[in-house]
Amino acid sequence: METCPSVKNVLLLDSEGKRVAVKYYSDDWPTLSSKLAFEKAAFLKTQKTNARAEAEITILDNYVLVYKFAADLHFFVTGGDNENELILAAVLQGFFDAVGILLRSNVDKRSALENLNLILLCIDEIVDGGIILETDANVIASKVATDGLDGSAPFSEQTLSQAFATAREHLARSLLK
Repeated sequence: METCPSVKNVLLLDSEGKRVAVKYYSDDWPTLSSKLAFEKAAFLKTQKTNARAEAEITILDNYVLVYKFAADLHFFVTGGDNENELILAAVLQGFFDAVGILLRSNVDKRSALENLNLILLCIDEIVDGGIILETDANVIASKVATDGLDGSAPFSEQTLSQAFATAREHLARSLLK
């Protein structure tokens, strides 16, 4: 029986395996403790790998787990054991790249927490109820930025004054560190 490709969960964990942003689309983990146990198992299984250049794939508890790291963030997409790894990898890459665009290539835990609303919107634009909606990072980032900017200009069409305001904000942040 042919089915539509689906995702069981999308996880964004920090370098200690703690939650930054997670969304579950399956009842395979009915309780919070089972979800946390799965997240810990995923982190422990992948923490010694070097998945920074490209996505890696592994099997964990009969689930296909595709993952990639950036700075102190660990990105995961989980599918069923019969799910196509290339489709899951495309979902992960779309998520990873869209977060990079939205955070202006400053992909770290602090920026992710400061822009958590954008990351959660990003996950919502990619997957809805486990069904994959979009994998193109530019389309995802554009939709999220339109929603995230309170309905003002799309991300790629910000005015020069908006760009200067963003640059000023980043400069102020770097000076305050």
